[in-house]
Order: sequence, then structure tokens, then C-alpha cells
Amino acid sequence: MSQQQVVVDRELWVETGSAEALAGYALVGPALFLILVLFILPAGAVLAIAATDWHLGAKTLSFIGTANFTSLLADRAFRAALFNTAAYVLMVVPSTLVLGLSLALLIESGKSLRAFYRAIHFLPFMTSLAAMAIVWEALLHPTIGLVNQVLAAVGLPTANWLRSETTVLPILAVIGTWQSLGLALVLFLAGLKAIPQELYDAAEIDGADGLLDRLQTVTLPSLAPVSLFVVIVVMLRAFATFDIVQILTKGGPDDASVMLLYALYRESFEYLRTGYGAAIAVIFLVIVIALAAIQTRVVNTRTSRS
Repeated sequence: MSQQQVVVDRELWVETGSAEALAGYALVGPALFLILVLFILPAGAVLAIAATDWHLGAKTLSFIGTANFTSLLADRAFRAALFNTAAYVLMVVPSTLVLGLSLALLIESGKSLRAFYRAIHFLPFMTSLAAMAIVWEALLHPTIGLVNQVLAAVGLPTANWLRSETTVLPILAVIGTWQSLGLALVLFLAGLKAIPQELYDAAEIDGADGLLDRLQTVTLPSLAPVSLFVVIVVMLRAFATFDIVQILTKGGPDDASVMLLYALYRESFEYLRTGYGAAIAVIFLVIVIALAAIQTRVVNTRTSRS
């Protein structure tokens, strides 16, 4: 091949590569622009506001550095919100996981009305939780609520469920579990459908012919990726809980049900301490990113092992 031909081929390669690069930038550009406008710039703005003493509506502000974060660590209400959020997540995630898997196994083992049961359990996830919170408020009313009336009818003690410090957080966790259960159920049903029948046949040949044996040797190991995905989704939803707190309890009684997002809302839009609320938003964002990073690492580890 002549030197002139080599030069021509190189120029063609450069031109082709440049065209492909431009096409790639053109395709990726809109998505990068939206990420910049909708995520990166707002996150940077929140971080900047967190370093100020800005009050919503004020025309002036002062740079105070990390003073807001220092104040948060000494704030009893913030510590309560952090503890309540962690406790809420620890109640909602395991209960949703166990109940979702149990219901999926029951529905899949049945022979009729599978579509009906799926729709019934998925409806709470599709319904506006703000509307359903009002229904729950009526059910849990201390005097005329159906829950207390049923308990009184069978001779069991009643309670003011949403106004007692000992019951309010577990009740909110019950509502959160009920709302996320449909999603977990549908995901587990999809995972059960994807398990090959040959695995169960092979397990039966190896002696795992009992229900518990099949569950331990085939079903649960096969559902591990689905279970991890359910944990990730439900955990992120639980950390972002706001509407049921705002509608049902307002964080009370005595901050027994205040959570991070409600604390952010209260500081920013009720007390108008926007800089302080932005500091809570930064901490919330750091927690969510850390959890997502840990869960992604776990997923990648399991994928590489398999």
C-alpha cells in the first residue's frame, strides 16, 4: 500500500470518527442538559443555600459556612426526625418484603382469581396516598373509628392511635407497608414466573420434594435479585415519606412522628428558615446517595459472583 493511500485512509478514519463522535454528542446532549438543569444545578443551589442564613422572602442573606449543620447536630427535633426515619424504614422494609413474598407465593399457588388478587393488592400503590390517608384517619379515629369499634366489640383495649407517642410511628409504618405492598407483590410474582420449572424438577430428584425444601433450595435463591430490588425501591420510598405525616400527624405528638422530609418542609416553609432547611436537604441527599451506592455495590458483587 502506497504512502498516499495510507494518508487517505487515515483521513477517512478521522472524518468517520469525528462524525460518529458528533452523532454521539448530539444523542447524549439533551439527556446531559436535562440532568444538568434538573439535578446538578438544583443540588448545587441547595448546597449553596445551606451555607447561608437565608430566610424565605428575605432580600438579604449572609454566608455562615457550616453553622447550619452544627446547629442540626444539636437540634433535638432533627435528631428525633433522623431516629424516626430510621425506625420507620426498619419497620416498613422487612414487613413489606415478607408480606409481599408470602402473598406472591399464595397467589401463585392458587388456580383461580390470580388477576383479581393482583389488582386488589396493587390498587393501594396506584391510589393517591393523600386521599387514602384521610380514609385511614377516619378508620383510626379514637371514638368513631372502625378500628377502635371492632376492638371494643371483641373486648380488646382501644387507643388514640395517631396521638400516642408509643403507637403513632408503628401505625404510620403499617400504612407505609400497606401502600408499598402491591409493588413488592407484583415484582415477586414476576420473579416467580421467571423461575424455570426444570429447577424444581431437579430439586425433587435430589430429594427436595417438600414445600419448605423447594422454598429454601430453589425459590428463595432464585428470587434474590428481585428481593434486593424490592429492598432498594421500598427503602428509598420509605426515606421519602412525607404526605402521611403531613396529613395525619403533623410530626406529633411531641415530634414522635416527625421525619426528615417533614422536618425539611417545616423548617423551610413554616418557620421560613430556608438555609436551615437546605442543610437538612443536603443531609437527606447524602444519606440517599450513600444507600444507593452501598446497594449498587451489593448488586455488582452478586452479579460478578453469578
